[in-house]
Amino acid sequence: MAVPTFVDRVSLHVSAGRGGNGVASVHREKFKPLGGPDGGNGGPGGSIILRVDPDITTLIDYHHSPKRTAEAGGHGAGAHRNGGHGSDLVLPVPDGTVVTDAAGEVLADLTGPGTELVIAQGGRGGLGNAALASSKRKAPGFALLGEPGDELEIRLELKIVADIGLVGFPSAGKSSLIASISRARPKIADYPFTTLVPNLGVVTAGETTFTVADVPGLIEGASEGRGLGHDFLRHIERCAALVHVVDTATMEPGRNPADDLAVMENELARYGGLEDRPRLVALNKVDVPDGRDLSDIVIEDLRAHGLRVFPVSAASGEGMRELTFAMAEIVRAARAEREVAEAQRIVLRPPSADNSDSFTVTETPDGWRVQGTKPERWVRQTDFSNDEAVGFLADRLNRLGVETKLLRMGAEEGDIVIIGHVDNSVVFDFKPGIDAGAENLARRGEDERFEEKRPAHGRRRAIQEAMPERGETETRADVARRLDKPEKFGPKSYTIGSRDDPDWSESDPDA
Repeated sequence: MAVPTFVDRVSLHVSAGRGGNGVASVHREKFKPLGGPDGGNGGPGGSIILRVDPDITTLIDYHHSPKRTAEAGGHGAGAHRNGGHGSDLVLPVPDGTVVTDAAGEVLADLTGPGTELVIAQGGRGGLGNAALASSKRKAPGFALLGEPGDELEIRLELKIVADIGLVGFPSAGKSSLIASISRARPKIADYPFTTLVPNLGVVTAGETTFTVADVPGLIEGASEGRGLGHDFLRHIERCAALVHVVDTATMEPGRNPADDLAVMENELARYGGLEDRPRLVALNKVDVPDGRDLSDIVIEDLRAHGLRVFPVSAASGEGMRELTFAMAEIVRAARAEREVAEAQRIVLRPPSADNSDSFTVTETPDGWRVQGTKPERWVRQTDFSNDEAVGFLADRLNRLGVETKLLRMGAEEGDIVIIGHVDNSVVFDFKPGIDAGAENLARRGEDERFEEKRPAHGRRRAIQEAMPERGETETRADVARRLDKPEKFGPKSYTIGSRDDPDWSESDPDA
């Protein structure tokens, strides 16, 4: 089986990297075995980026390797260490690559060197228990999982970015013409369909430099699949002008330049989208005596139809200068009207609802199905082997209003609740009115061992509250001593250091 060297259509399966998981960790050191949560966050996964590279002219690399995967993010670790970011995977594509999804919808048209398209976004990393801690949840015993990256099937289609496009019958001399006016060296032979892939050449006319592309021979019936030309017409969709290369020395009976031109225009009309392009006509092979005679016969008739006609010979070079300068004139005019395309970065974002908190509840034969951006993302982040993490998910869904809406729609305890897309969903038993973690002695996510005991703070507050009721001779220290030992001092007023002070002693050096 022959190995193709030019590929202009491929299907590509891309998978962005998964985000790293957060970690549940507790800080420990000597004399401080429970120093608080210190679990780090997971790193985000790598994205997949398509980037226009002017040195790439074919999609053959993706023909041989149609699956590409980016690097996953690193997992978090203790001591507040976050996971590393997954490396982005950059895929170089030729200038003029059109990206479509599996349904054929155009996602982006990549033109201009350096233009980038983030086709698959890496997954977000999960939060560690340090990031989940709050005043009401001081010691979370769980962390969130990293989210999976985008995964999709795309199609890449190359449309060569050329200034002038050559169309014509097989063996009309398109490849010879390109070889004559540029340094391109396509395969040339005297049999039909020598050109099997589009050729591209760079031409300089005066101070204007432009590119010229040809397509394999276009014959009558190409729109029904005959020949090769119709399949490659996409490569001249971006051209500023078209040049009809007409063979004036063909040996086939019944053919003449006027009829060939009519056939080509008919096929272009069937293809569509090229009606507004300026046309030039190159009557090729006038170096052959019969070719020159036929050219002289039809040239005035073609010009009478408003066409710019040039008798040329790719073999001898006759008329090539006039033809290239006419091409350059059209290119200059087209460039003056066209804005210069700058490199840009395109990021595909899925359409979202106006309210990110919105969700839908639908009754199905399998149960109550809940769908929405937040519920589905929370499910992907949950470690279902950890009861506390499942309780955290239940509390989040309850705060969002999922339970209330289920009850309002008639759901009863024990009903099946399905969250997520049909292809990837999680099934729960509906138990309304029960707060997750209610069976624990403490709130869910709290550990009484982490409760900080602060008796000094309470003592200062009690002293401050008792100060307005102190006696005339009492100081703050008197109030504190009375509060500490009410059975000894009672409400009696005394002055610290006086003989009324029960702690006074003759031996006291300060007495």
